[in-house]
Amino acid sequence: MDFHQSKFSQPELSLQILIFMNRIFRLSVNFLAGFIFLISLDLAAQTAKTREQLEREKAEIQARLKEFDVILKQTTATKKNTIGELNVITKKFQTQAKLVNTLDREVKLINQEITSTETKIQTLEQQLVELKAEYGRMIYNASKLNRGLSIVAFVFSSSNFNQLYMRLMYLKQYTDSRKQQAVQIQKLSAQLAGERITLDEKKKEKVVVLQQETQEKTALDQVKKEQQGIVNGLTKKEKEIKKQITATKKQQDQLNSMIKKVIQDEIRLAEAASKKDNSTSTKSSGSSMPMTPEVAALSKSFAGNKGRLPWPVETGFVTQVYGDNPHPTLKGISIPNDGIDIRTQPNSNVRAVFDGTVTKVTSMPGYGGTIIIKHGEYYTLYSRLKTITVKSGQTVTAKDILGQVAANENGESEVHFQTWKGLQKMDPSTWITSK
Repeated sequence: MDFHQSKFSQPELSLQILIFMNRIFRLSVNFLAGFIFLISLDLAAQTAKTREQLEREKAEIQARLKEFDVILKQTTATKKNTIGELNVITKKFQTQAKLVNTLDREVKLINQEITSTETKIQTLEQQLVELKAEYGRMIYNASKLNRGLSIVAFVFSSSNFNQLYMRLMYLKQYTDSRKQQAVQIQKLSAQLAGERITLDEKKKEKVVVLQQETQEKTALDQVKKEQQGIVNGLTKKEKEIKKQITATKKQQDQLNSMIKKVIQDEIRLAEAASKKDNSTSTKSSGSSMPMTPEVAALSKSFAGNKGRLPWPVETGFVTQVYGDNPHPTLKGISIPNDGIDIRTQPNSNVRAVFDGTVTKVTSMPGYGGTIIIKHGEYYTLYSRLKTITVKSGQTVTAKDILGQVAANENGESEVHFQTWKGLQKMDPSTWITSK
């Protein structure tokens, strides 16, 4: 077929095919690049969130370890293989183990990031190879086209203006495609270089975390040795410890009887007040006693803050939980607890955990200064205070200072804290914020 008579000449058809194939290839490359980019963004977002959680967790654990060290140093001069010292060392060991576990999780996360980055690099490398190969084919096909007919001759040999315009448009598209192809190659090359830098940084970061993990494992072993040393020392004091346990249980019974009597008296007073002609008190279902609307509102507010109440001391950790606590050195022996014991720093302020009225200020054997605060039908008890700054009948608000924590003969400062609903004991750890 004659070139001038055909609708599309051979060079023109070749150019059309070349442009069409380039468009298809460019669309596939762009789609793949976009897909990889979206996947990368999603993975990066997930990794960033996980990393943020790990960093926050690690910082909290390290802060707790520093707190343990401060408490231990403050009692170094007086401690002699006591249960209190063992409790701190045990908590420190558990927290140190958490730190090692957190660092191990961080190493695994970095390994995932390294694997993900390596996969991305491989994909980009393959994509770049294909893109360069296609660009080479375009150059080769262009040279073949030029050998058949020069570009100028190809344009000006058009049989009419429309054909001339179309050929110019084809050539423009072809030229634009080559430019875009070259830009795409540059972009991919830059992205590839960036990913390789990221990979190097991740590998260096992994080395740092692994070194830190090794150091913390060494520290964990040291804490374990300290713990075992204290256990060995306490084992030799079995008779003395059993006497202490017997005395402690007796003191707990006395404390328990005291708070029950206080609450029973409060219930009787509330019932008597509700029988007066002008009384606004009512007893709703599930309540332990009749309450005025104001008292009922306070009670409801206290209940609504379950799990969000502040700690009775600013810093510290629980050494004895609610319920039965297995003795750390004597097998088969457990120590019951109607509340929780919180080890804190010497002279720490003891605070009210919620708004209420002080109903009892007293001193109890083995517990020292003791305060009971009423919050509607709920009650909180604070024991082992050396000084008390409130008096019975006084209204307090959350975080008001009630006094200062006492220290025992070993220099250990521990607050005993209880929560009650009427005559029903409750686990205080479910009411205060978690640490």
